[in-house]
Amino acid sequence: MDRLTNTIRPYAWGSTTAIAELLGTEPTGEPQAEMWMGAHPGAPSRTERGPLDEVIDEDPARELGPRAVAKFGPRLPFLLKILAAGAPLSLQVHPNREEAGDGYEDERRRGVPIDAPHRNYKDANHKPELICALTPFDGLCGFRAPAAAAELLSGLGVDSLEPYVDLLRAKPEEGALREVLTAVLTADPDDMAKTVADAAAAAERIGGTYAPYAAIARDYPGDPGVIAAMLLNHVRLQPGEALFLGAGVPHAYLEGLGVEIMANSDNVLRCGLTPKHVDVPELLRIVRFEATDPGILRPEASPDGEEVYDTPIDEFRLSRFVLAEGGAAHDLTAGTPQILLCTAGTVRAGDIALTPGQSAFVPAGEKAEVSGTGTVFRATVVA
Repeated sequence: MDRLTNTIRPYAWGSTTAIAELLGTEPTGEPQAEMWMGAHPGAPSRTERGPLDEVIDEDPARELGPRAVAKFGPRLPFLLKILAAGAPLSLQVHPNREEAGDGYEDERRRGVPIDAPHRNYKDANHKPELICALTPFDGLCGFRAPAAAAELLSGLGVDSLEPYVDLLRAKPEEGALREVLTAVLTADPDDMAKTVADAAAAAERIGGTYAPYAAIARDYPGDPGVIAAMLLNHVRLQPGEALFLGAGVPHAYLEGLGVEIMANSDNVLRCGLTPKHVDVPELLRIVRFEATDPGILRPEASPDGEEVYDTPIDEFRLSRFVLAEGGAAHDLTAGTPQILLCTAGTVRAGDIALTPGQSAFVPAGEKAEVSGTGTVFRATVVA
């Protein structure tokens, strides 16, 4: 078992305090957005044996186990993060595996550099993800029903939004959502900036249901993503609740601290709330234009005390143990690779003591027991 030393990414939307508070360290004054745990080449965790990606490369079968290698190849198939949003992340969708493979090959064939700012596909993998709240956590997930989106937009009393309201009320679901999102993202930038400013002023004045969108507009004035965000469901997670985000589902995280796990991919198509590249035609090809229930997940407890967040994919499996003082140790030995993350209290993972924000990598087949008082998340795969 290896204690992990992890990189904190300073993205501009990150909270300046949340990760420091979790770790019990002094804030740096700079945004701290994500702490990465895993073997992603962009910021691999470090162990006493070296960077985790290099450790795995030296002997994938030993570190990952033969079942995981046979199913996912010689790489750790998930990336675990602590995510701390102090401002909204970009409104985005992720491709499915086929779309990612086709897009990656097309951009490779056209000679688009892998680090080009306008490149959409950094790899050929899909990127399903799960976010589990550690604090109250606000986000946007999936389209509202067109009638509900029309009511929300109409309630602002902004004349330039009325054509969108009419489309949402007149068209069948898929056509309504597609036409309105297309119109918002392709509108004249100056006209849209005025519409956003008028909508933001109205949202500030009305408050209530509109308060999240007023807050978004303060961070992204004039951005068409503010109007696009109003087409989506607003969700507030309580600690321990989670969201699963599959392919084609538009979403954004707004504020809060959580544990995030995803397939090991960088593929993102952005809709707005970002200064980065927005490829509207490719985005519209990937988005699933259907109203969805966000489907808040709550963990399912097993007799051994493991609380599992059930998801329909195999690249990752996230669960947690809430450990009580004097309780029995839990044997987590498995034939698959694991990362254990403490988020509260003090727990022991084998011979390693973990406090909030600290983590350990457990190679496949290694003896792994956890005990103590607190909460530990367990990330592994289904193989």
